[in-house]
Amino acid sequence: MQTESGESGTWAGGWMIAAVAGVVAAILARLIGDVGMAAAVLVGILVFGVFGVLLGSGGVERSEPDHGHEGHEGHSHAPVAPVMPVAPVAAPVAPVVAPVAAPVAAVVVPSAPASVVTPAAVIAPVASAGPVQPKGLAAARAGGADDLKVIEGIGPAMEKLCNGLGFYHFDQIAGWSAADVAWVDDNLKGFKGRATRDRWVAQARLIGEVGIPEFQRRAKTNDY
Repeated sequence: MQTESGESGTWAGGWMIAAVAGVVAAILARLIGDVGMAAAVLVGILVFGVFGVLLGSGGVERSEPDHGHEGHEGHSHAPVAPVMPVAPVAAPVAPVVAPVAAPVAAVVVPSAPASVVTPAAVIAPVASAGPVQPKGLAAARAGGADDLKVIEGIGPAMEKLCNGLGFYHFDQIAGWSAADVAWVDDNLKGFKGRATRDRWVAQARLIGEVGIPEFQRRAKTNDY
């Protein structure tokens, strides 16, 4: 009869060839076909199955009766159970690589611009309120000096003192500011404070507006 070892060897060899064919097919599909790993593994499994069925499906046939022994004529051996094929090894699963998250673009928050100091924000220095010397003249203008004694509170001595400080005309006194008057008050030797007390500036301005005769009329009632 035929031996089991011969048939089993043929069956195992067919599956081995099928396994090699499946691996080669997967590699070729991956390199030449330019397919993914999962698809290449699937191709290899299919090739392995097809070749395995074609080459290793012979199995082990039942033994033929041995007609060479007369003592056993008419009797047959019990059938031998076929050997179940070994399940193919599962192909390695391709590792799943999680896609790398695209980098999030950084949001640049513009910084607040620095405050600009405008010229208007610069505080101008406060003008000094102290006494300021009025501009005087070196001599009286052409036509001679005005009669400053018309102003109430100015006598001959005071007039001479004013001329010595450079004051000869009514319009000079009429143009004094508060700082000018303060300076004159401080520099009238022996008569300090008289310019403010006798209202020289108001009298000089009225003289320039209405003339000396009208001023003298009003002066009688201190209407200036």
